[in-house]
Amino acid sequence: MVGKRELNRLSPYLWEVPKGWRGDMRVPGRIYADEGILEAALADRSIEQLVNTTTLPGIVGHAMAMPDVHQGYGFPIGGVAATALPDGVISPGGVGYDINCGVRLLTSTIEAEAIRPHMQDVMSALYAAVPTGVGAARGARLSDNDLRRVLEQGAEWAVRAGQGTARDVEHTEDGGRMPQADASAVSARAQERGRDQIGTLGSGNHFLEVDEVVEVYDEGVAGAFGLVPGRVTVWIHCGSRGLGHQVCSDYVRLMQQATAKYGITLPDRELVCAPLDTPEGRQYLAAMACAANYAWANRQAITHLVRGAFERVLAGKLPPANLEVLYDVCHNIAKLEEHTVGGRAMRLCVHRKGATRAFGPGRMEVPARWRHLGQPVLIPGDMGSGSYVLVGAERAMAETFGSTCHGAGRIMSRGEAKRAVRGQQLRAELEASGIVVRAGSMAGLAEEAPAAYKDLDRVVQVVHEAGLARRVARTRPLGVMKG
Repeated sequence: MVGKRELNRLSPYLWEVPKGWRGDMRVPGRIYADEGILEAALADRSIEQLVNTTTLPGIVGHAMAMPDVHQGYGFPIGGVAATALPDGVISPGGVGYDINCGVRLLTSTIEAEAIRPHMQDVMSALYAAVPTGVGAARGARLSDNDLRRVLEQGAEWAVRAGQGTARDVEHTEDGGRMPQADASAVSARAQERGRDQIGTLGSGNHFLEVDEVVEVYDEGVAGAFGLVPGRVTVWIHCGSRGLGHQVCSDYVRLMQQATAKYGITLPDRELVCAPLDTPEGRQYLAAMACAANYAWANRQAITHLVRGAFERVLAGKLPPANLEVLYDVCHNIAKLEEHTVGGRAMRLCVHRKGATRAFGPGRMEVPARWRHLGQPVLIPGDMGSGSYVLVGAERAMAETFGSTCHGAGRIMSRGEAKRAVRGQQLRAELEASGIVVRAGSMAGLAEEAPAAYKDLDRVVQVVHEAGLARRVARTRPLGVMKG
């Protein structure tokens, strides 16, 4: 195990495991953290997993852990690593089981004080409109043709089906569609699991929140993003549901064979992988892209349901909400991107496992409306304290392949949280603080207790001070919906 004394401190918020710490390391491992966050990472397998990722064939620069880091499958959650094409590998463990678990933020023109008297009705309408929980499904099952279109078109499919606007797609990472998608790469079992789950939230840490903008740090950027103090926002956090989980399971098995086939030696079998320029690598990329597209279609469908619920409940009581997509980012993904490494432009496969893009100004991937500012970066927190909006910075492009943290990061397992927290008591505490709660079960609510997560303020302080993204605004929940 790595000890603190063996780390090099490169700056107040950046630590490095030197390349020579273990003989099989191909690059250094770096962690963005303050003292307390680092101590927590050293207490589980996070840093060990970070070191393991440095051994991936084709890896360039350095493997990284963001300040929300905690132990995961293969990669640590909060892990980032890039491999050079064409020989670099792609690893399902560097993406995760919930492919394109991500978050979407909607802005509005409604004042929080105006909606507060109606929040019980709003949350009840949202809970009725958006199915939640393990295995949650909608009544309509997609036909084979429609499911193929979802997998290959992503959010565009939902918009074409009348569930959104062209601007929604423009304000979604990659336009809500990865072009590498090929539905034939997705198993029949995975497709069946996804046939009736479009427009559903799921369980675990997924949520739907109605928040108020309570603090602005950069008035210029916040104004451009439509984040006005006292206004209502809506956060949607979910992913690719059972389909994405099955895709990961299918390809972990396939990659176990591929790792042996291509003579790849790894310190952890959870890192199984294949060179991207092989049949197995290309097939996983195609299937992963399908799951990512499914997740974007899912969040787009939920956006449509949210707009409908607001309209039904508030019609005749308040002016129209004008719910607009600020941005939609994915957390668990591998992307083909251009980055500069050692002064040379390179085509890379960037794995972000519980991490998100934070592209700076000028990148063509940033929506044209905000390209001069940088990409909106969405960092959801726990249901008691709220969430942050940041903006991508140039330093992230130079240091982290344009990446930053994706949330607060757990400090308790779900089992520990259920043993430490009573769901009914937590609900009472949240509602006493003015937060309306809708949850499928009290045990599920306890799993996501604020005490189970790191202090989001500290996590965001690290990425802000390290220059990976700048704080723009903070929101606080008015209503929370959990699976």
